[in-house]
Amino acid sequence: MSTAQDQGRFRRGIRRVALDVTPLRTARDFRLLWLGELVSVTGSQISLVAVFVQVYALTHSSAAVGLVGLCQLVPLVLFTIFGGPIIDSHDRRRLLIGATLLQSGTSSLLLVGALIGHPPLALVYVAAGLGGGFGGFALSVRSAMLPNLVEPRQLPVALSLNQVMWNTCLIVGPGVGGVIIDELGLATAYAIDVGSFAAILAAAWMMRSQAPAPSEQPAAAAVTGSWRKVVEGFHFLRGRRVLQAAFYADLVAMIFGMPRALFPVLAVTQFHAGTKIVGALFSAVSVGAVIGALTTGWVGQVRRQGLAVLVAVAVWGMGIAAFGLVGDNLGLAFLLLAVAGGADVISAVFRGTILQLSVPDDLRGRMSAVHILVVTGGPRLGDLEAGLVASAFTPTISVVSGGVACIAGVVILAIAIPDFARFRMHVLPPVHEVAAS
Repeated sequence: MSTAQDQGRFRRGIRRVALDVTPLRTARDFRLLWLGELVSVTGSQISLVAVFVQVYALTHSSAAVGLVGLCQLVPLVLFTIFGGPIIDSHDRRRLLIGATLLQSGTSSLLLVGALIGHPPLALVYVAAGLGGGFGGFALSVRSAMLPNLVEPRQLPVALSLNQVMWNTCLIVGPGVGGVIIDELGLATAYAIDVGSFAAILAAAWMMRSQAPAPSEQPAAAAVTGSWRKVVEGFHFLRGRRVLQAAFYADLVAMIFGMPRALFPVLAVTQFHAGTKIVGALFSAVSVGAVIGALTTGWVGQVRRQGLAVLVAVAVWGMGIAAFGLVGDNLGLAFLLLAVAGGADVISAVFRGTILQLSVPDDLRGRMSAVHILVVTGGPRLGDLEAGLVASAFTPTISVVSGGVACIAGVVILAIAIPDFARFRMHVLPPVHEVAAS
């Protein structure tokens, strides 16, 4: 009897830790979107590595690689912020199809440049920048769609599943991308990215409409795209210090603690390797993230979500700082990047839960746009910061100082906004029927 009880407790313990896949079984449109993104995001990650490798090959400058982030940041800001009102007043399914087609076009431009052989650096910057802008808008659309695809109580689980999907793509895409670039060339990498968009287009085509409620359409349509509608989204954040702190925490982590722009440089100068290791360094972060996401069965039991975010971001910073000190020990470097990635995914799940359950649906497009701007814009600023510091000093100093700055930023945030560390979300909204269930 005691053995059976022990086995029962063991199984219950596994269920509490293991990832819940219920939304994939019960929500058809969530499943379609999840599978479409699995393919499409993998292609985009292959393209991302290709852009960094191509710019470094053309310039042999870490600062030039860092400027890719700046080129992407400007259109990212414009498309996500001014696209927010459009997301709140138009059919999100149709917007996703349009944004994906535009992304495919920019990847095609990169493909043409690679086929030329030695394209102008400006062409790579422009194509990467526009791709970042359209990609940010598409990601905002998908984020705004999510709460309508699953029941509210399943939202943390759906966010965890998205983290599994996203970080699996960040493992496979860069890892495979490094090999493809090394063996078959940049043009093949970009061609695969162009083809991968077919998956998300097919998924969106089969999904149900995500048009705004009829009662919301006249008022929303009257001000579509207006500056007043954009400002209204930011006004929602006024006085909501917990939401603000969630955004600040991610900015601190990504601006100071994300050294991805240095991976092409570090592969050559620190690890004495080539393109394959560049992809492996990208993938190492996501290996830890996938492991973290697959063991998020416990996240629904955590009530102090703000404190969990702060701890996770601090662990991320420590992992990155330690990564900068490993010398040419590639195995230890992979391990530390994986630890950082695991911490980052935990932070992302709690930040996403705080955001999605605190925002009404008619503002969700604009808040998702702000969120995506932070999530995707932070790494772009991080690319610039890492590249400039590495050029002024050394890549090692850039990585270590960034990790230390990340830890310091968490401490400052905890002191400046103490309500964030104390924040508790006790009750989720009641379960209701949704079209996708």
